[in-house]
Amino acid sequence: MLDLTLAVAHHLLIFALFGILLGELIAVRVGMQHTAVIRVASVDLWYGVVAGLILIVGFSRAIFAAKGWAYYSHNAFFWAKIAVFAVIGLLSIPPTIALIRWRRAGVAPSDAAVKGVRRYLHIEIVLFAFLPVFAAAMARGYGEF
Repeated sequence: MLDLTLAVAHHLLIFALFGILLGELIAVRVGMQHTAVIRVASVDLWYGVVAGLILIVGFSRAIFAAKGWAYYSHNAFFWAKIAVFAVIGLLSIPPTIALIRWRRAGVAPSDAAVKGVRRYLHIEIVLFAFLPVFAAAMARGYGEF
């Protein structure tokens, strides 16, 4: 039952993270007003919370669930998935900093600044597509070393 619970929680959190990321991409657009910045900044906080929960549940799943750490730790696709997730996390830092800066400034961001943040969000979404590919390969035993 623990394996199922952790798997369901992990998948739901991943879907939630993707939804938050997509919501940010939709909301961060040229011409956005300061009120939109405040809303997106609060959504971005949830992005961090959900990402942290994914790490906790994901590693709990890898350690305590059915296959165990020995299976995951010797799988290249597991480590590729972790690496991509880490890169996505690092790429989320500049948008977060920008949102905090825009919120504190109390004015609408410039179009150039918005375009810069959107570039990061686009890259995050593209990289996000690799996560289910690596997960599917890993679950089927590919990448064992």
